[in-house]
Order: sequence, then structure tokens, then C-alpha cells
Amino acid sequence: MSTKLRFAFVILAGCVGCGSQPAGQPVAKPAAKIEKLTAQHLPNPVRVHAKVISGGLPEGDAAFAELKELGVVTVISVDGAKPDVERAKKYGLRYVHLPHGYDGVPEERARELAKAVRDLPGPVYIHCHHGKHRSPAASAVACVGAGLIPQEDALSVLKIAGTSEAYRGLYQSAEDARPLDKALLDALQAEFPATAKLPALAEAMIEIEHVHDRLKAIEQAGWKTPADQPALVPTHEALLLREHFTELLRTKVLMEKPEKFQQLTKEGEAASLALEEGLKQGIDAETATKLLTAVNNNCKACHTTFRDVPLKEKGMK
Repeated sequence: MSTKLRFAFVILAGCVGCGSQPAGQPVAKPAAKIEKLTAQHLPNPVRVHAKVISGGLPEGDAAFAELKELGVVTVISVDGAKPDVERAKKYGLRYVHLPHGYDGVPEERARELAKAVRDLPGPVYIHCHHGKHRSPAASAVACVGAGLIPQEDALSVLKIAGTSEAYRGLYQSAEDARPLDKALLDALQAEFPATAKLPALAEAMIEIEHVHDRLKAIEQAGWKTPADQPALVPTHEALLLREHFTELLRTKVLMEKPEKFQQLTKEGEAASLALEEGLKQGIDAETATKLLTAVNNNCKACHTTFRDVPLKEKGMK
């Protein structure tokens, strides 16, 4: 672990007992500079406040051991995937699951996140999957709402984390974030579950994303089984990707979606099938990459049209 990161988390560990908030709206406390940190097992960590770090999914014992070593007490996932609660318990960490989408942080979720970073033991590690988009937005909204950082610093969190400007809803949530009244947070009834129940469509999309990530690892290995992931077989992963699309097309929830959404899902199935059949036939790496790119482009088209549209444009809060 770098000296810089160790020093940063010494500061974090000393902030667990931050003072109480004044009456009315909280006043942002002076904080260390918002900056990227260096870690061995935690993706894209960004120090947002002395009590809060944004980052990516902690995977495996090494990542959780690093969180423990760094003094983290509470882990908040804003990703849709089921948190690794048992592994967190093994290292004495509490998991809280408060997922939100790429279209922004809903008003009620923003309040829950603000109350969480204010009231739960810290340091707090807030993560999504890659630590680049949803977790920086959630961290910024939470810290502004709780009065930990000033509103004018919210967008800096996203920019330092490398959040894509294509996620307009996330930027809008950070830009719109305001300190929340102390009485409002005090009265808020938040349960902070270890695992949240997700809609079936959201769960399907998470599975597609995970298989896609594994195919990207296979692509980087020259369309062969990666040396560090011997369980990944290219043809099998392509089969799983296509099956997820096929199963999704059979669900009632998809039939209730707009025609354009259904069409894009069918196109995703067709692109995945082309990749599956091509790998079975032994296509070269360049062709395989082109076929995976076709799947990527289909997903991006769907995300742009449906998933990433800001909440306000959807008429939601």
C-alpha cells in the first residue's frame, strides 16, 4: 500500500466521531482535498471527505482485507448486484445496499444516502461496479446532503472519478444536490438493508453486464481462457450472454416495455448469437472482437434511449 493511501486513511480512521450537526441545514465541514487514491485491490478509489470514499466493487478476500486494513467500517453498495455480505462480515464490515441507476439519484435515495453517511459508523466506502459513474454521483449527493462537503464541490467528485458526461442524469443529480435539513434527516425512517430486492429486469441487466465483463477479459486474452481466470471458456460465456437475452425476451415485463426496447433486445440476442456461433466455428480474434463490438453497440443504443435518460426527463424525482 502506498504511503499516500495509508496517510489518507489514517485521517479517515480519525473521523469516525465527527461532531454533531448544527440545527437547521448542516454546514459543510472543512475537508481534505477531493482526490484519487492509490489502492492495490479497490477499483478507482476517490476520497470525497474524511469519512467517505467512492470506489468500485471490492472483490475477494484481498479487497475486503484492504478495506479492513484501511479502517473502513461501513460499505454501501449503490450497484444492483447482490453484495457479498458474508465476506464483509468475515472482516467485521457492515454492508448496506442502496442501489440506484445511471439515470440519476432519486430524491428519496439521496436522502437515505445522506442519512447513511451522516449517521452510520465511518469511514464509509461507497461503491458501484467499476467505481466510475454511480458511486461518485452517490457519494457527492450524500456528502452534500449531509453537509460534509459544500455544494460547489459536488461536480468535482464526478470529474476526478472520471464519470462519463454521457451519464447526464448522474451529473444533474450532483449539480442539483443541496444540504438537507437536519430535522428532515432525523425524522427519515431508513432501514439500511444488507441486500435490497431488485425488479426482475434490473437483475437480468446485471447478469448481462457481468457476462459481458467476462467476455471483455477473454477478448483481452486473445479470445482464449485468461490465465488468471481458468474457469472462463469463450464459447460458454458467449452462450450465457445469448441465453440471458433469450430468457429476457420471454418475460412478461419485457412485453410491457416500448416496442423500441423490445426491438433492441431482439437485436441484442441476434448479435450475441452471432458471437456464440462464430466462436464455436473457430473464428479469428479480429472477427470475434467485431462481433462483440456489435453487442456493445446494441447495449449502448438501448442505454442511451432508455437507461441513461435523466430522471427529470422521465418525469421522475
